[in-house]
Amino acid sequence: MLKFTCCDAVKQFFKSGQTQVLRGITRGYERECLRVDATGKLAATPHPADLGSKLTHPWITTDYAEALLEFITPPSQDPQFPLQFLREIHQFSAHHLQGETLWAGSMPCALGDDKDIPIADYGNSNAARFKTVYREGLGLRYGRKMQTIAGAHYNWSLPPEFWLALKDCCASTGKPEDFISERYFGLIRNFLRYGWLIHYLFGASPAISSSFLQGRKSDLLELFPGTLYGPFATSLRMSDLGYQNNAQANLNVSFNSLAEYTQALEVAIRTPDPFYAELGVREGSQWKQLNANLLQIENEFYAGIRPKRIGKEGERPAKALQKYGVEYVEVRLFDLNPFIDIGIAPEQSTFADVLLLMCLFRDSPPITSREQSENDENKSRVVSRGRQPDLQLLAHNREIPFRPLAHELFDDMQPFAEMLDTAYGGSRYSTTMQSLRGRIDQPDSTPSAQVLAATREQGGFANFALKLSKQHTQSLQAQALNASTTAQFEASVQASLREQQQLDGAKEEPFEDFVAHYYA
Repeated sequence: MLKFTCCDAVKQFFKSGQTQVLRGITRGYERECLRVDATGKLAATPHPADLGSKLTHPWITTDYAEALLEFITPPSQDPQFPLQFLREIHQFSAHHLQGETLWAGSMPCALGDDKDIPIADYGNSNAARFKTVYREGLGLRYGRKMQTIAGAHYNWSLPPEFWLALKDCCASTGKPEDFISERYFGLIRNFLRYGWLIHYLFGASPAISSSFLQGRKSDLLELFPGTLYGPFATSLRMSDLGYQNNAQANLNVSFNSLAEYTQALEVAIRTPDPFYAELGVREGSQWKQLNANLLQIENEFYAGIRPKRIGKEGERPAKALQKYGVEYVEVRLFDLNPFIDIGIAPEQSTFADVLLLMCLFRDSPPITSREQSENDENKSRVVSRGRQPDLQLLAHNREIPFRPLAHELFDDMQPFAEMLDTAYGGSRYSTTMQSLRGRIDQPDSTPSAQVLAATREQGGFANFALKLSKQHTQSLQAQALNASTTAQFEASVQASLREQQQLDGAKEEPFEDFVAHYYA
C-alpha cells in the first residue's frame, strides 16, 4: 500500500496549477555503443576525426575503450527532445564511420585478449592523461572486457518550482538544498528497492558471446557454439557476469543520507587496498592506475542509480555534492534495445518518469543491511531468471510471487502516470503504463525474450547482433540531416578540435602535481 512521506502530496499536486510544475522536469540520455568492423570484430581504428575531439566535444565522446562511443544529449525540459537529438547524433556519426558499424547490443561482440582492446587516448594535456590513466586502472583492476559493455543512462531532475511546492506541502523549515537532497536520497533508496522492474520490462541481454567470459565458469548454457545464454535471463549485463564489481562489495556505501554517501566515497578514494598496491601505480614514468586505493575516483563506484551534481572545473563529485547538494539523478539500469536503431525505446523514459516520481513521493525509510541483501538478491534473481514462471522475490524476509508483486507496483504507480498526463495533457503516460503492464503476464513480449528468440533464429548471438547492427547503421546513413543541423554538428566538431589543440599546447604543471591537487 502506497504511503507518503509527509502529506497527501499527490492530491496536492492535482490541485489547479500544481501539476503544471512537472512540465519543468529535465531529462537527458547517454548512450554507449561499440564501433565494429565489417566482420563484427571490435574496431581497431582511432576515434574518427570527423566526429571531433572525444575530450572536448559536448555530445560525442568515448567511454572506456577507444571503440566505445558515447553519445550525450543536452538536458531539456521537452520530453521529446532527448531521443530526437540522440537520433541526430546517430545520423551524423553514422555518416563518418568509414565502413564501420555501430554494435546494436549491450553485450560486446566477440573479443580477443584483454591486451588487444585499445584504451581511449584523450591527448597530451593533464586532463586527458588523467582520463586515460583512470581507464588503465579500470582495465588493470577488473579487466578490459568488462569495460566494453554498453548501456543507456537516463539523467533526471525536478524543477525549482516543484521543490518549492513540495517543501511548502511538507512544512519543511530547513535549508532548501538540504530538503532537496534528502528527498532525492529517499527516491534513490526506493529505486534500489524497486529497480528490478526495469530489468524485467526492458532487459535485453539474455545471451552473450562466450569469448566474454575468458574461460570463467558460469551457470549459462550453450545455445550455439560461441553463444551462451540464460533460458529465463533478462539482463546478463547487470548480472555478476556483466557490469558489476564484486571487488566493491565491502565498500559499504550508504544511500541513507548525503553525508553518509559522500563520506563513504571520500574514505574509499583514500583507503589503500593491498591487492591494488601489489599491482603498482607506476613503472618509471608510465602510470598504471591513479592510485592503489579502494577507488581511484568516485565514479569508479558502480551503482544502478547515482546522485549527481555538476561542480566547478576540477571539483571532485563528492565535494560538489557536499557543497551544493543533489542536482539530478542518473539511472544506469537500461540495456540497449538491439531492435531499435538508437538503442532506446520511447517508453523507457515514460516509464522512468513514473517510477521515479513514485519513488520520490513514497515513504522511504533508511535501508538496513538486511534489506540491502534482499534488494541485491531480488535484482540478481530478475536479471538471471526474471522470466521464470514460478519466480519469487523477497519482501520483508518472505518469498512472494513475482507477478502479483509487479502488478502491485503498477497499481502504486498509476496515480503518478495520471499526474504526468494532467501536466502534459493527453493520456500518453497512462496508456504506456497499461501496455507495459501486459509484459508481466506475457513474458514472451519482453525484449529479453524477443532477443533470445531472434538469437535462435539467426544461429547465435554474433549473427543476430551483427545483422541488426548493419541494418541500423545503413538505415541511419540513409536518414539525411537537414542543412542547419548538419552545420551545427560540423561547427561543434571544429570547435572541439580547436579546444583540444589549445589544451595540448598549453603549458601545465607536472602530471604528478595535477593528480595530487585533484585529491587535495
